[in-house]
Amino acid sequence: MSQVLTLAEVESIARHAHSGQTDKSGRPYTEHLAAVADGVAARGGSDEQIAAGWLHDAVEDHVLSLEWLQTAPLAQSVKDMVLALTRGGDEDLESYTRRILATPGALLVKEADLASNSDPARLAALDEETRGRLTAKYARTRTLLGLS
Repeated sequence: MSQVLTLAEVESIARHAHSGQTDKSGRPYTEHLAAVADGVAARGGSDEQIAAGWLHDAVEDHVLSLEWLQTAPLAQSVKDMVLALTRGGDEDLESYTRRILATPGALLVKEADLASNSDPARLAALDEETRGRLTAKYARTRTLLGLS
């Protein structure tokens, strides 16, 4: 592959793909993507990891297809990270976290994702039951990834 997408192009694709989508609290989903990409950058992540941050939920949320990812002009490391971060609907958390740990670069992206998902302001907008369930899920994920 001769020319890969720039970070600005990846951001634009991700923003367009997720446009109109909202998070569990009703906020534009693109705010979460920006927070993850910014979190990756703040943690010293590479451009490839930042690109994966922008795209980390695109295949899982079915806003971009697996075929798109496979043929997109992206570094193979970006594709590998996005696939590692794409959890199958019936996939257990242990298998998912093992794949993240086995994929170079993916852990930093997931760490930024968990930080955004666990942001007290985001969690405060949820009902108590959802907030409790997600807080426990994120804590378990952190433990399995060795981040706690």
